Amino acid sequence: MDLLNTLVEKGLRRELPTREEALAVLATSDDDLLDVVAAAGKVRRQWFGRRVKLNYLVNLKSGLCPEDCSYCSQRLGSKAEILKYTWLKPEEASEAAAAGVAGGAKRVCLVASGRGPTDRDVDRVGKTIAAIKEQNEGVEVCACLGLLSDGQAERLRDAGADAYNHNLNTSEATYGQITKTHTYADRVDTVQKAHAAGLSACSGLIAGMGESDEDLVDVVYSLRELDPDSVPVNFLIPFEGTPLAKEWNLTPQRALRILAMVRFVCPDVEVRLAGGREVHLRTMQPLALHLVNSIFLGDYLTSEGQAGQADLDMIADAGFEVEGAGTTTLPKHRSDVAGAAAAASSGSPCGSGGGSVCGSGSAPASASGAAEAGCGSACGGCSGHAEPTAAVAAVAAVDTAASVDAVDAAPAQAAAGEVRPGLVTVRRRGTGTDLAPNA
Repeated sequence: MDLLNTLVEKGLRRELPTREEALAVLATSDDDLLDVVAAAGKVRRQWFGRRVKLNYLVNLKSGLCPEDCSYCSQRLGSKAEILKYTWLKPEEASEAAAAGVAGGAKRVCLVASGRGPTDRDVDRVGKTIAAIKEQNEGVEVCACLGLLSDGQAERLRDAGADAYNHNLNTSEATYGQITKTHTYADRVDTVQKAHAAGLSACSGLIAGMGESDEDLVDVVYSLRELDPDSVPVNFLIPFEGTPLAKEWNLTPQRALRILAMVRFVCPDVEVRLAGGREVHLRTMQPLALHLVNSIFLGDYLTSEGQAGQADLDMIADAGFEVEGAGTTTLPKHRSDVAGAAAAASSGSPCGSGGGSVCGSGSAPASASGAAEAGCGSACGGCSGHAEPTAAVAAVAAVDTAASVDAVDAAPAQAAAGEVRPGLVTVRRRGTGTDLAPNA
């Protein structure tokens, strides 16, 4: 197919496709799907080989958010039955993070619901970052706390944060339809603040909220312009008790086409498979590894994910390998730029990562993000694998409550490409218990 040959050539040169080409990827037929995956896979392997980066979520504060994001189970007025708790103590967060790091996770994502942090909250998170880094040498820490005020990104950087996540979620044209309490411009401003402070910017989208192909292309092109180091792609988890509870718009085939389009538009960026992959990709998740180079594992903020051991098996069975802590995630041309930005803003590489480059994943060689976060994140996490025995123990520790149940009444067969909203049940993480996600 001429389109795919053109997109591969552009991806290998880091050249931006035209909007028409990006839209054409989303419009390809199911008959062409494997060709689309193979083409985008060539671009993925050019810049990231067969490595898969593992990320681990620590949910610092859950529920009780004053924002009205329609996709979010923690939103203002949400009737979703989720866990609600205030800030974890630094030692509690560090203990939770250690389980993921012991299993091979390279980045710990610290997420807190709410519009944005107070200065006191930033101090609190700074102590948590210090506790995590003291216990886990070389680990990357990404904060996701909502909208940032002036100076807060710099304070997080000085406290040791390596990255900051704040997703755009959808196009500027449709943003007002999903959120009224803040604006698309507010989100862009926070991503720019993270960039300016020398933090590795992480910003992505949520697909499946009823948006058009044009909206998807718009938000991905906006992300390309903002130039984050990592782009999480989330698929809406339609939580009961939220305005988007009945939005079941995705098939596994469409989800794969969306991931391919993101890879073609952002060829050398860490594309991360995030919230909702188990619900919408289902048995086709291994194909997504040919498109993304980073995943969130296990449980999400307020919902359960796929069992961690199943994720590790999937990575290995698909012929991929978990990225080691001593390996630089980003291609050299991107990590060099990130390092220069960090040095310019702080006089040294960001945070206290001991010589690591922001967002590059370059921890010392000696060392071994759902679509429902109040801050617009879609982080999930469980264990990866470092040493096999540690991996089994760490995965087992977080897998006791992690699963996606098949509905007994689900049809044995369905028409090709049919949206199947009744196929899986969205399981809430720890509902009816006092167990914090991934603790």
